[in-house]
Amino acid sequence: MGGLRSWVATNDVMGTSGTSGGLGNTAAGNGTQRVFTESLLKSVIKSVWNAGGNPTMIMVGPFNKQKLSGFTGNSTRFDAGADATLYTSVDVYASDFGQLQVVPNRFSRDRDAWVLDMDYWGVAFLRDFTMHDIAKTGDAETIAFRGNSRIKK
Repeated sequence: MGGLRSWVATNDVMGTSGTSGGLGNTAAGNGTQRVFTESLLKSVIKSVWNAGGNPTMIMVGPFNKQKLSGFTGNSTRFDAGADATLYTSVDVYASDFGQLQVVPNRFSRDRDAWVLDMDYWGVAFLRDFTMHDIAKTGDAETIAFRGNSRIKK
């Protein structure tokens, strides 16, 4: 039941005194906070690749999303004069090890940036969601959702 930080045990780059999590049951420790740079991002992507992963996603909070959109790399910014739009956002980061989708996550801490191989992440349910009828009370129909909450029509 641990969060994302508690599952990442390797290929992490943290500031001084930072500690990794492990197997969902060990809390990770914060390291000294530092600036999110393109060289840090490239080193993590490389370490994931060297460990056998194929990273496909960079998940960041709103602060680091704007920081990443400011990375220059080998890019050229485009100004579509015809529709008066200036494109300054980075939605796909093309690295030496493949293209990674850049996804903003409003629930992510500002200090975190995640490089993820989505083949290793998923959602599992202990019991599928179901709906079934419950006894009527007068003209009201009550339906149970997963047997826990009630919705009156």
